[in-house]
Amino acid sequence: MKFRPLHDRVVIRRAERDLKSKGGIIIPDTAKEKPQEGEVIAVGPGSRDESGKLMALDVKAGDHILFGKWSCTEVRIDGEDLLVMKEADIMVAVEKDGADAKKAA
Repeated sequence: MKFRPLHDRVVIRRAERDLKSKGGIIIPDTAKEKPQEGEVIAVGPGSRDESGKLMALDVKAGDHILFGKWSCTEVRIDGEDLLVMKEADIMVAVEKDGADAKKAA
């Protein structure tokens, strides 16, 4: 199914967390806290200001972001759990530089 967010809304895929704690304890699904980070999947065209001018969003598809705990609506699209929120609810866009990419590899 094709979809596109309207106005200043953003669709996000939540990041997956490790199944083990740092100490090596396996955490069951019922005790896990959902991560507050994810990847932007799709963005709307933007919102309009008082004069009617379209203001584009600062985030784009592919950006990694951090968001508030209660700032989104969970939806299921094509069997995948996604989040929909307004751009104003996004707190941080995470930028990965070359040093971070080398550490992850």
